Amino acid sequence: MKIGTRGSALALAQAGTVAALLGPDAELVTVTTSGDRDASGASNQDKERWVKELELALLAGDIDLAVHSAKDVPSVLPAGLELVGSPPRADPFDALVGAGALAQLAPGARVGTASLRRASQLLALREDLQVVVVHGNVDTRLRRLHDGELDALVLAAAGLVRLGRAEEIGCVLRELVPAPGQGTLVLEARVGDDAAAAAVRAITDVPTWDALRAERALVRRLDASCNTPLGAHATPGPDGIVLRTFAGLPDGSSWLRDEAPPAATPDEAGTLAAERLLAAGGGELLARAEELARS
Repeated sequence: MKIGTRGSALALAQAGTVAALLGPDAELVTVTTSGDRDASGASNQDKERWVKELELALLAGDIDLAVHSAKDVPSVLPAGLELVGSPPRADPFDALVGAGALAQLAPGARVGTASLRRASQLLALREDLQVVVVHGNVDTRLRRLHDGELDALVLAAAGLVRLGRAEEIGCVLRELVPAPGQGTLVLEARVGDDAAAAAVRAITDVPTWDALRAERALVRRLDASCNTPLGAHATPGPDGIVLRTFAGLPDGSSWLRDEAPPAATPDEAGTLAAERLLAAGGGELLARAEELARS
């Protein structure tokens, strides 16, 4: 079984984890995506740039499965493809690198991130911070911190752990609502490929899969994009799926946080959480954020 992956160190580490779960017949195939070719990461903020070439390889039959960071997968998939499962979720939260807590950062500290969601929540908590846009892979960002260009970084805790860089984590920022799908790997296959789907079902963690589907249902209902600072973290439990959400403006000047009551299914959880945000004015807030990001 051929498993397609991007060629970055993080993507290869993630795909290697999946390959080990699938067994000795799994073979990794590296595919260069548009996002990889745009090393700056700045020219195109569409999620499609991280998955398009992998999906084309799937449709062409060059690979049997594609491994993605779930937060990079657009809410609408190409015809003929489907998401088929996820292994257990890693830590979904963001990590602060360079300090042991947000409160330890000096007034006006320079904090690096490329995420509008992270910037919005950081500034909502600490309006005095200077949020600096940083692109590039994890090593590039860490180098800028260690060279003194930044006072701190905010990165996904899961990515640091998967790269063997857990020692860089100063603290886990549980006060920030993660990106939908953060910490989760998801596998994509051709519709009707029963062998690939069966192989993935055998390694799928049901709570992780339910949480991911709930978070993606929220994104679809809100029609959110990379330009909308949206956080979502679903937690399946005995009473149903609880979905915690955040929506805000990039500068943190206006925002909403919510925790929806438990829902029975992923679709119901995502829809309920989205409707609660919309009822509180979240639609207008996200539309304004989209407008600001594109201006």
